[in-house]
Amino acid sequence: MSGEMIEIHWTSGSLDEARRISRYLVQERYVACAQIIPWVESIYMWDNKLETAQESKIIFKTRAENYDKIKTAIEQNCKYEVPEITWVKIDGGNKSYMDWLQASTFVEALSH
Repeated sequence: MSGEMIEIHWTSGSLDEARRISRYLVQERYVACAQIIPWVESIYMWDNKLETAQESKIIFKTRAENYDKIKTAIEQNCKYEVPEITWVKIDGGNKSYMDWLQASTFVEALSH
């Protein structure tokens, strides 16, 4: 996973929550960018009932090494019992943009 760039997809129950957690992750340099799509409608089964919810969709760009820290920050600060947190590898892209992603994210040195 070292050096790989990924997109993390997360669905938040509120726009305020999405903004608060996204700002934290960008300020801490865990993610280079957070794109918030303010309104999506989700239809799903929960506790054997058909549910419909208005949610916000967030896409983060980051290093694969930061995934666990990001996942933990979301889980500890969001209202959902089982938040959607998925990731996909970024296989390529505009080199100058990819360089910016690398430069804009921080990876802590591993403790020995």
